[in-house]
Parts: sequence; structure tokens; C-alpha cells
Amino acid sequence: MRWFGFGFNAFAQICVQEKSDKEESSSAVRVPTQLKNHVGRSKIRASWSRTASLFLDEDRRVRLAGFSASISGEPLGPAVLDTRGCEDAVISETHLTLAFPDRIESWDLQSKDEAPSWRTEIVHRSQSSDVHLPLVPGGYVASEPPIFRPLPSHLQAKSLALGGGHAILLTAAGAVYTWGQGSHGQLGHGGLIPEEEPRTVEALWGMSMRSVAAGGWHSVCIGDGGDLYVWGWNESGQLGLPSRGLRKTSQQKSDQQAGGLCGSVGTCPAEDPHEEVFISIQAFPALVDVSPTCEIRTVSCGSRHTAAVTTTGCLYTWGWGEYGQLGHQTPASLDEPQCVEFFRNENLHVVDVVCGPWNTFAAAVEKEVLDLKNVPESPL
Repeated sequence: MRWFGFGFNAFAQICVQEKSDKEESSSAVRVPTQLKNHVGRSKIRASWSRTASLFLDEDRRVRLAGFSASISGEPLGPAVLDTRGCEDAVISETHLTLAFPDRIESWDLQSKDEAPSWRTEIVHRSQSSDVHLPLVPGGYVASEPPIFRPLPSHLQAKSLALGGGHAILLTAAGAVYTWGQGSHGQLGHGGLIPEEEPRTVEALWGMSMRSVAAGGWHSVCIGDGGDLYVWGWNESGQLGLPSRGLRKTSQQKSDQQAGGLCGSVGTCPAEDPHEEVFISIQAFPALVDVSPTCEIRTVSCGSRHTAAVTTTGCLYTWGWGEYGQLGHQTPASLDEPQCVEFFRNENLHVVDVVCGPWNTFAAAVEKEVLDLKNVPESPL
């Protein structure tokens, strides 16, 4: 498995294999580029200026890249942080949280303390109680203090995603709860008011979900059947729904390419009486048809963009694309899901995707290798 990165790279948080002099000074990686030393089983977690890579082979170590990280990938600050045996990690602009078989530690990246700012022991852990950060026993770890925040035990949380100021939780039964800031409809309750406590998304009640993700001001989830539901802010087309701003910009560019005749000599056709409905805020979950031929396997959200992997190994992206985080090798933004042709052209099958706020990381394998693994064993 190989990881590729593209998008915002002002702090060198995308560790590419080789960079030209031009790319070295660029704040963006516009072409999906293979990451250095990321072959094999690994996980990637990203904040705005940093990435944390967890290597799952051998002794399981975490390597940091980006703002204030050393070339060797040593942890930030003076503390000698031993990450061997780490099973999961999450990173924000202020904290790095690590999950070990017997404990969970959260380190303040802006502090010189040689001890974690928060720590909890894991006692009598069973295989069925594996930790999936940011969930921890009894609650979850936030991106800023207070780091540990409790959760009601009756929710039976399976996974949790944190947005810019809101949270979305998936229960073991497949129900979805949200809370936090709601000014852009990101909670999915139909209004724009905040919620202090987890509240079920009633529009999804009775439908079992299997995955959730959160962006800066939008939320998404995947149903058991591979359907994708979205809600929240759509200013940059991050919901995959029609955005007036993007359509207007696209029309202006088309008019300019056509010679700027529109409005100058009266050659423009009359406006369509059946004007398209544009979405600025979607306060209830809406179904988005990413690909008519296959289901969605996994999804991730950036600040204002979204990326989804289909069961056939295709990567689709949409939303804000200023830094090339959509992978289409242009800074254009999109309000419709579009397949990232790079992976198809390179004969790669995408298996996972992780979005940072302004960049994207995708894991892929060679299709030939995948086909060989799927070949049934000979009866001989």
C-alpha cells in the first residue's frame, strides 16, 4: 500500500518522495504525489499545519511532519517521547494524542513539559474494546482543552468525528448524534442553533449508518447500503450540492472564453424560467449520488472539501480546491463529485482517504496486486 498527498503544503506536512526547486518553495502540491517512506501498513492523521504518520509494521512508531517538526520526524518540543507500540494517534494544532495497549496520552505540542498534559490507564482491556481515537474509555479527546470530555454511557459510541466546532457520533446500533455549534446547519437538526448535549439526528432515525465524518462546518455519513448523506454549509460546494457562487464563477469564465459577448451586444440567451435551486445551507441530511454504479466505502472531510472512496477503488472529491486538495491538478472548486483521474491513469485502486483541513491523503494499491490477491486458490 502506498500513500499519496496533495493540497496545502506550506509547512512541508506532505512528505513527498522528491521535490523540484519550484515545488520546494510552493505552498501547494497540486498533483497527487507519493509520500516518502510510506510503503506498507500505516495510518495518517492531519491538522492544518502538521501530519502524524503511524507505521503499523514492526515496532509501531509515530512520525510527525510539518510545523516545527524535525527532518527525522522526532516529536515536537524537548520531551523525549517514545511512541513504540502505539496503536492509534490523532493530531491537532495544539495536541498529539497517542493510544497504547495500556494507556492513552495527550501531549501539548506548545509546551516544554516532559510529561503528557492528560493521561489515562487502560485496565483489563479486551479485543472487543479496542480504542479508536478520538474515542477513549468514558468519553473522547477534543482538539483543545479540556482534552478529555465525557460521554453518556448509554450512547454506546462506535466512532466519533470532530469538526471545526461540532461533533458527530455513531452508535453501535447505527444511530447518529451531533452537538456543538450549529450556525451553518452542521448538526442536521433543521435549525441553526447550537446543542450542548448529544442529540439524535432524527431525519436519519431508523436507517442504520456505518461511518461518520466532519468538516469545518459540514457533516457526512455513510449508510449500511453505501449511500452518502450530507448536511451543513455548502459555500464551496463541499456538500456536492449546487452552489450559486461556484456556478456564477464558472459561468463568468465561460463567458470570457466565449469572447466576452454576453451583456455587450445582447447575444446572451434568455434565462431559463426553471432556474436551478442552489443550496447555501443544508440543515437536514440530504442524499448525494456520488457514483451511480457503486457504493461508498469510506469518506473524509476537510475544512471545506470532501473526499469519498467507492467500493470499486475510485476516489471522488468535491468542494474547495484552491490548493489542489481535490487532486484534479487545478485550483478550481467543485460542487459535484468528480473522479480523481490520476489514480485511474496510474492503474491504482484507492483503499482509504484522509483529509486535512486544506489537503488530502489517499492510500492505494496496484490493481494487478489486488487482482492476484482475489484469485481463488488452486484446488491442487
